[in-house]
Amino acid sequence: MINKLLTKLVKLRHELNQKVKKLSKTRYLQRSKTFNFLLSMTVAVIVTSIGITTDWTTTETPTITYKASSISNTIDSANSQVKNNTKTPTFNYKTSWIGNTIGSGNLRVQNNIEAMYVARDGTVYTNSHWDEAAMEAGIYKDGKVIAALEDTHGWSRGGGKAVTANSKYVYIAMTQGSRGDTKEDYPPEGTTWYSVRRYDLSGKPAAFPNGRGWDKSMLITSTKSEVTGLATVENELYVSDFAANQIRVYDTETMKELRSFTFANPGAITIDPQKNLWIIQSKNGSKPAKILHYSQSGKQLPQQIADIVEPTAIAINHQGKLLVAENGPRQQMLTYEIKDKPVQVSSFGSKGGIYAGVPGEVRDLKLYGLTGVGTDASGNIYINSNGFNKSGTDLRKFSPSGKLMWRSLGLIFVDNADADPKTDGVDLFTKQEHYLMDYSKAAGKQWNYKAYTLNAFKYPQDPRLHTSPDGTFVRRIQGKPFLFLTDMYNSFLQIYRFNPATDGKVAIPAGMFVGTNGKDLPFIAGNWPPHQPEQGEWIWRDRNGNGKFEKNEYDRSKDYPHIGGWWVDSKGDVWKALRTEDGIRHYPLQGIDPKGNPIYSYSSMEKQTTPKIFNDLRRIEYFPQTDSMFLSGFTVDHPAFGDDAGVAGSEIARFDNWSKGNRTPKWRIVIPYDSTGKREVSTAAISVAGDYVFAVTVKTAEVYVYNAKTGAQVKQLKPGPEVGSESGWIDIPYGIRAFRRSNGEYLVFVEENWKGKVIIYRLAG
Repeated sequence: MINKLLTKLVKLRHELNQKVKKLSKTRYLQRSKTFNFLLSMTVAVIVTSIGITTDWTTTETPTITYKASSISNTIDSANSQVKNNTKTPTFNYKTSWIGNTIGSGNLRVQNNIEAMYVARDGTVYTNSHWDEAAMEAGIYKDGKVIAALEDTHGWSRGGGKAVTANSKYVYIAMTQGSRGDTKEDYPPEGTTWYSVRRYDLSGKPAAFPNGRGWDKSMLITSTKSEVTGLATVENELYVSDFAANQIRVYDTETMKELRSFTFANPGAITIDPQKNLWIIQSKNGSKPAKILHYSQSGKQLPQQIADIVEPTAIAINHQGKLLVAENGPRQQMLTYEIKDKPVQVSSFGSKGGIYAGVPGEVRDLKLYGLTGVGTDASGNIYINSNGFNKSGTDLRKFSPSGKLMWRSLGLIFVDNADADPKTDGVDLFTKQEHYLMDYSKAAGKQWNYKAYTLNAFKYPQDPRLHTSPDGTFVRRIQGKPFLFLTDMYNSFLQIYRFNPATDGKVAIPAGMFVGTNGKDLPFIAGNWPPHQPEQGEWIWRDRNGNGKFEKNEYDRSKDYPHIGGWWVDSKGDVWKALRTEDGIRHYPLQGIDPKGNPIYSYSSMEKQTTPKIFNDLRRIEYFPQTDSMFLSGFTVDHPAFGDDAGVAGSEIARFDNWSKGNRTPKWRIVIPYDSTGKREVSTAAISVAGDYVFAVTVKTAEVYVYNAKTGAQVKQLKPGPEVGSESGWIDIPYGIRAFRRSNGEYLVFVEENWKGKVIIYRLAG
C-alpha cells in the first residue's frame, strides 16, 4: 500500500513538472522557482502526514528512512521491486567554467568570428554563419561585448562571412531559408536567399524602401551562393557575389543597385585612401589566390599581390597600408605599401603562428586560423584567429608596438573536458584545447589557455579537420598521455598521442575505431580518409608515425551497425556497447608500438553478452581496479519510447566481478526519462568517479548524483550563480565527465553548448 502511494506521488510530481515546462516560451527558460517550491511543500506535507519509516531487509540495499524530500527510484536486484529513496544532500558545490571569457548573461564571446570590420574608434563588428545563442554578429569594444546584432538566428536565418560598417549603418552577409506557407516575406520552398542585411549602429535592423524579409531590412543578392565580401566608400556599398562572379554596387541609403562589374571568384574587399578597391580573388583549382586592384567604376588597375598562399581577410590601416591575413603556413598579418607597386614592408605575429617555438603552445604573438584583421585610428591592431575547422574565437587587440592589450576567447562549441589523471585535474583537455587550472582563483578566472593541440599543416589528415568530435577522454597508458575523442552519434573513437620532443603540445593522430555501415558502403563518405575499407568497420593505427591514413594500416571487420557508446578504461582497454543482445565488445590493449601508438585488433577482441535486463544498451564504463561495470540503457522494465537515439537510457546498473562472468546487478536505478513520448525529460550522459555516479539531463541540464556503492540518489545539482544559473541543452553522449582529485574533491564537467563553454561543478569530497 505504502509503495503504491509513494510511487503515485512520484508520478504526480513528474506530471506536474511537465506542465510547468510547457509554460516556457523557449527551451532555455528555467522552470518557475515559486511553483517548484509550492510543489515540493505539497509533496512534503503529504509524505510527512503518512508518518512512516520503512526498513528494506535485503543484503544489497541499505536501510532507507523516508523524510520530506524529493524522491528517486531504485530497483533492487534481488526482487526487482521499485523502491523510493530520499535525496539527502551530503556536500556543497560551486560552479565555474572554462573556454569563454564571459561565463553568463546574454552577451558573451560568440562561437566563431568568420569576418571582422574595425571602425576608426576601435569598435569591432563581427559576423559568422552560426552561433548557438543567436549571436552570429557581434559588436566588441575595449575588450567587452557591447551588443549583438538582432534577429540573426531562427526562422531559417543565419549569418555569413562578410561585414562592414560606415558612420550610420552596419551591413552583414546573411542567409534566409524558406518557412513554408507564411504571409510574411520568406523565400519559396527549396530556395535560400543570400542577402545583405542592414542594421543601425546599435544592432537593430534598419529597413529601407523595397527591402525584403519580414522587417524589410534584407537585400537579396543571390539564390545560388553567399556574399563573400562587403565594403563601403562614401554612399556606395560594394558586394562580392561569388556565384555570379560579380562585384555589385548599391546605394547605402536606398539600397538600390547602381552598377556591377565582372570579377572571378570575388572575396573580401577593402577601400584604399584613393577610394579604389582591393579585392581577394579566391583560389580556384590549381589557380592560386591573388589580391587585385580595381577602380570604383570596375576598371582593373595594374597593381596586384600574388606572393601569398591563403589570404582570408584584408583591411587598410591608419597609414594607408594594406593589411593581409595570411592563413597559409606563415600564419601572420602581412603589411604592404601600395602607393606604387605593392611591396611587403612588414609582418606581424610569430612566423609559423601557433606552431612556432614550442608547437601548439599559446603565446601572445602566435596566431592560428586567421579570419580578420584591422586597425583603429590610433594604429592599434586587431586580429581574430578561428583555429582550423572552426575551433573557436580568439580575438586580440595589440598596441602599435605589438603589445597585447586585451583578448576575448570563445573556444568551446559542442565539446566537453576531461582531466589528466597524472596532474590531479590541473591540466584539462577538450578536443582541441589544453587548459591549465588554478583552483584557488575565483570562478571563471581559474583557467589559462595553455595550448592548441591541432596542427593542420603537419597533419592535414587529422580526423579533427574532417569530422566533428565532441567528447574527450584523457588517459595515461603505461604512464604516457593519450586523448580519445568520440562524436555526437558515437560513430567513431579517435586516438591521439603526444611527443613533446617532436611536436610540442600537439596531439598526434595515432588511431581510430569506426562502426559498421549497415548499407555495405564505406563508413565515412567522401575522399577522407584515403584507403578506408569499402564496407564494414575498421581500426586504423598509424604504424609509421606520420599521421596519415595509409593502405596497410587498417584492420577490418563487420558487426552490428548500431553503437550505444564507447569507453576507455584506466589500463587503456577500449569497450564498445552495441544496441543488441550480445552487444559488448572488449578490445584489450595489446601494447604500445615503437611509434607510440596503442595497439588494438579484431583478432584479440572479446565479445561479451549484454545482461538480460537491458534490451538497448547505451553507455558503458568499466573499472578494472574493482572489476566493476556500470551500464546504462533501456531495460525490459523501462523500455524506450520509439528509437530515442542519443540518450543514455532509462536505467543505470552496477555489476561487480564482471570479468568473472557475473551478470547479476548489484543495484539498478531508474534515471530521468519521459515515457509519455513527449521527450520532455531524458538523461543525456553518465559518468562514474570515485564514490559517485553522475548523470545529466538533456533539456534542464540538471546533474543527478548517486552513491556508486548503493545506487541511492544523494544530490541534484543545477548551474549556480557563477554561470548565471543557466545552461543550454546537453547535446552529446559524453556531456558529463567526472574526476576525483587526490584531496577528495570532485570536478564534474558538463557541456554548455548554448553559450559556448564547459561548466565545472566543484564538489567537496
